[in-house]
Amino acid sequence: MKQTQRHDAIIDLVRRQGYVSTEELVEHFAVSPQTIRRDLNDLAEQNKIHRHHGGAALPSSSENTAWQDRKMMWSAEKARIAQRVASQIPDGASLFIDIGTTPEAVAHALMNHNNLRIVTNNLNVAVLLMAKPDFRLILAGGEVRTRDGGIMGEATLDYISQFRLDYGILGISGIDLDGSLLDFDYHEVRTKRAIIENSRCVMLVADHSKFGRNAMVNLGSMNLIDYLFTDEAPPPEIMKTIEQHEVHLELC
Repeated sequence: MKQTQRHDAIIDLVRRQGYVSTEELVEHFAVSPQTIRRDLNDLAEQNKIHRHHGGAALPSSSENTAWQDRKMMWSAEKARIAQRVASQIPDGASLFIDIGTTPEAVAHALMNHNNLRIVTNNLNVAVLLMAKPDFRLILAGGEVRTRDGGIMGEATLDYISQFRLDYGILGISGIDLDGSLLDFDYHEVRTKRAIIENSRCVMLVADHSKFGRNAMVNLGSMNLIDYLFTDEAPPPEIMKTIEQHEVHLELC
């Protein structure tokens, strides 16, 4: 494959996945790590990707990938994560389910549970779970974000703050190498904080593409969560923060 073709293919992979590691690219293109590093440096200089230690991400930190595209990305990995989360939630539990395609996968995995009490600001989750007559489903009020069915705003924060539930199932757009939890929307981050503050146990669900991915709004550090469910071991820098804050890591 010519260099220009490989560059185009790398950009396409980054666009579809949000983040790709150097190791993935070496395996995918069957070239040396030095070749991939040169490719990534060239593309970063052209502002076509954002260069990370160990990989590359989208150049924009202000706008997320479209919901339909995210729903297709790493779907098998998200399903494994969701099944592991569901296995740790007992029948009769109460929980928040956040915005995002991985929390939506968790909702699918909970369909065989009984008598759950669920508060969500995710319209897609509400439509799915309303098929279970034994679930008590509460939809938070607020403004619907039409591109992905997320519900946010001051009314959403006020509503969520009325509850104290067993579990909070959170998604995230990126996890910086220093362990910072990042997202693209300030209002969404405020809603996530409200879920964290009102959950007895906070479970973050994130596939490996979120490691090292850039986004402009900082939710906080790993000390906010109790569990991280993911499909691959995080980079050493993130592992250090996970261990420092005694977060339970579940590899799925």
